[in-house]
Amino acid sequence: MFKKILVANRGEIALRIQRACRELGIKAVMVYSEADRDAKYVKLADEAVCIGPAASSASYLNMPALISAAEVTDAEAIHPGYGFLSENADFAERVEQSGFQFIGPTAESIRLMGDKVSAKQAMIRAGVPCVPGSDGELSDDPVVIRRTARTVGYPVIIKAAGGGGGRGMRVVHTEAALINAVQMTKAEAGAAFGNPAVYMEKFLQNPRHIEIQVLADKFKNAVYLGERDCSMQRRHQKVIEEAPAPGIPRKLIEKIGERCAAACKKMGYRGAGTFEFLYENGEFYFIEMNTRVQVEHPVTELVTGIDIVKTQILVAAGEKLPFTQRQIQIKGHAIECRVNAEDPFKFTPSPGRIAMWHPPGGPGVRVDSHIYTNYFVPPNYDSMVGKIIAYGDTREQALARMRTALLETVLEGIQSNIPLHRELMVDTHFMTGGTNIHYLEEWLVQRKKLSA
Repeated sequence: MFKKILVANRGEIALRIQRACRELGIKAVMVYSEADRDAKYVKLADEAVCIGPAASSASYLNMPALISAAEVTDAEAIHPGYGFLSENADFAERVEQSGFQFIGPTAESIRLMGDKVSAKQAMIRAGVPCVPGSDGELSDDPVVIRRTARTVGYPVIIKAAGGGGGRGMRVVHTEAALINAVQMTKAEAGAAFGNPAVYMEKFLQNPRHIEIQVLADKFKNAVYLGERDCSMQRRHQKVIEEAPAPGIPRKLIEKIGERCAAACKKMGYRGAGTFEFLYENGEFYFIEMNTRVQVEHPVTELVTGIDIVKTQILVAAGEKLPFTQRQIQIKGHAIECRVNAEDPFKFTPSPGRIAMWHPPGGPGVRVDSHIYTNYFVPPNYDSMVGKIIAYGDTREQALARMRTALLETVLEGIQSNIPLHRELMVDTHFMTGGTNIHYLEEWLVQRKKLSA
């Protein structure tokens, strides 16, 4: 087992990894930018290293600074968390070339799944169902592009091969708009991701966003930990997640979960990963794989009793998965609300000093957050400042506990989206379960009309 790990991230996930290290008896080196000097995990750190100014490009995305921090502190491994360099194959490669263990999959796996075209081809080979679309990268020939769209059937969606996070995609409803849409997406993809390649898929009208959590070791053992429903989204950004997904038959989940685990074995995957699917009319369609721990991992931890971050560390240290598929059981229900420092309905960021933070408690309530009273939320990073997770024996109990938790929560001095969550937790359609990926945006439009 490692004696010391460098945590190459910030915010709540840095604190989450620090806690997992403590539980395993491992020292954690925390890095921080000048803007994060007063973060809770820095104050609690065994060792802390400043890696640069506030700008991400000069700190959390600065590969030489991170590797130097690992060298000067004699760390043995680097945990990238999520975001930043967590899915950067070059970083994974440089970490291992510098003599450290990257706590995640191999650079080869990250590259394979990071390119959406090669990822889709790998899934087709592994027998994982995919959205109908182009065979790989779209041709530059307008005739071929139009023929592909007619075969797939309108509406279609044009996606950047190197895209992610909801960027680099465009929906096309008519042939007249097709060629221009392809050219615009290519230009955007080249500018944003350094890769102008795009591909085409059938645009599903009202799908749900369902994902399968997997864990694998280097001995080709792989398991799936059930599913999560992440359909409550705004602009492709998740707002609420839950496990298990309401109303989907267990046999369907088991079938798709087994295929995901088999795909991990086939490609020699190592570590934690998530297969993301669109689900419509009883069918799953693969969209992408995230080769890292997810923001929403706590809901899976609560319904399985498995610590995903600790397991990441164990398999990176060369150990076998400590459980088999047969030993994994899904019990109860968990719901997560992402807490963002932003206007709850206009969504403008709200950085600044927190005058009062009183997190909720009680049975079945977990709070993952790095903030505290008098903490200054910097304007330089993502607006998420924490997550409130509620667990119950049933979905109804989890919802009731979440409603209580949100009423107990006090966050003053800055704006937050807690008022939005309070309203959603009593929304009839959300309470019923099974809303699609467009539901939240449509709900927000209706709410705006009613309040006008």
